[in-house]
Formats: sequence, C-alpha cells, structure tokens
Amino acid sequence: MRIGIIGTGNVGASLGRAWAAAGHEVVFGARDTAAAKVADLLQSMPGKATAEAVAEAIRASEVLLLALPGVAVGELVRDYRGDLDGKIIVDATNSTGQPEMHNMTLLEGTLPKAEIFRAFNTLGWENFAQPMFGEERADLFYCGAAGDARDSMDELINDVGLRPIYVGGTEMAPLLDNLTRLWFTLVFAEGYGRHTAFRLLTD
Repeated sequence: MRIGIIGTGNVGASLGRAWAAAGHEVVFGARDTAAAKVADLLQSMPGKATAEAVAEAIRASEVLLLALPGVAVGELVRDYRGDLDGKIIVDATNSTGQPEMHNMTLLEGTLPKAEIFRAFNTLGWENFAQPMFGEERADLFYCGAAGDARDSMDELINDVGLRPIYVGGTEMAPLLDNLTRLWFTLVFAEGYGRHTAFRLLTD
C-alpha cells in the first residue's frame, strides 16, 4: 500500500519504519522536507520511504495516518479537504485535556467519502517499535469502517506486529479514548513503564 504519514514524531516514525520494513511505500508529509530531522528519519527507514510537502503526500497515498497533535487536525482538514476526501484515514491523534480525545466527529462531518478509523492511539509509540512481550504480541484495539477498508487496517496493524482487535464502527471512538486514559493512568500515575500494552484473552 501507499501510506502517507502526516507527522514526523515518534508515533509516525515508529509506524512508518514498520510499514516500510513490511514492503509498503511510505511518504511522510512535512512542512519542511529539507529539515535535518526529516533527513535523519528517512535515513532510519529500512525500506522505501520519502518525504514530500503535505499536499503531495496526501495526493500520493491510499491510506493516511494522522500522527500530528490532535489540535492541528482541524487546520489540516480545512487546508486539504478536497485531497483528503475519499482516502482511508487513520486518526492516531490524542487531544489530551479535551472532552473528546479523538477527531472522528470532525473527520466524518467534513470528509463524507473517506473511510475513517481510530487506531494507534491507545498505546505509546514504544509498543509500535517493540510489539512483542516475550512470545506474546500486544493487541491493538481499533474502530471504524467495515468492508475492504477494514481488511486493509487489519493488514497494517499486523504488519506493525500487533494483533488487530476490531470493536465496531466509528461510534466506538469514545471507548478507545477511555482505553487511552487507562494506558496513561498505568504509565504516568501507577509507574508502569511505557512498554506497557493490552492483551485480550478469551476461550
């Protein structure tokens, strides 16, 4: 798949590295593609990865991962609405301190042709870089569109090394927000390390 990643921080870098290693074409959308940080990021990629201006990265991609600050999503949608609509969009942002940590309402309200998912928001980036705990891999809970796009999401989550656990449509985004809050509590209030994740057990 051709995957555009908007954001060059730890989340975007970790996922981009995993997807490039799995054989996907990764393009980072950056304001300054000549920045030293972007050059270092591309050098660390194990497979095919490039950096383009944000608009070009969006146009070149089938799937878009939003890995920028949550408060910046509104500006992104306003500036690139026409290019974003019709894509598979993954909201990995967290607007901490806000009533809603996700941007699903905004995305669905302005991009009616897009297939929107909420994923990669419930764990710290360390768990994307190292999804294994001994012989067990961590689970990633996610929600969003059904159909072929969901199959693509399962593939992308598996390619990171996580086990995909689908919890329903986009209306389940608040549930995932609460799982994010649980992770924050375990890590920052209770002292568990950032390499902390979740596992669903069932008969």
